[in-house]
Amino acid sequence: MIPLPRSWLLASAMLVGLAAGVLGAAAALTVEHARMRPDLAIALVVGFPSVVGLLVLLLSRARWLTALGVFFLAVAPGWFGVLAVIEVVTRG
Repeated sequence: MIPLPRSWLLASAMLVGLAAGVLGAAAALTVEHARMRPDLAIALVVGFPSVVGLLVLLLSRARWLTALGVFFLAVAPGWFGVLAVIEVVTRG
């Protein structure tokens, strides 16, 4: 059984994770990087935090680990949203 913390704590972890994803993507844009295929970038940005978050969530034995897993799961949509906005803006 997955131990669930209070609902406000889960919602807070999701909001902070989403904000961390947006800020992480904005910070990554300032770093000089090589060109990468879009499908690999999406797989890396969405896949890695999702896999880590699901593993932490499913293997959690404490409530704080559940909140941490939800945080990692929420990073992916924030980062992906910034990628999508950048792609739309640069393509014109």
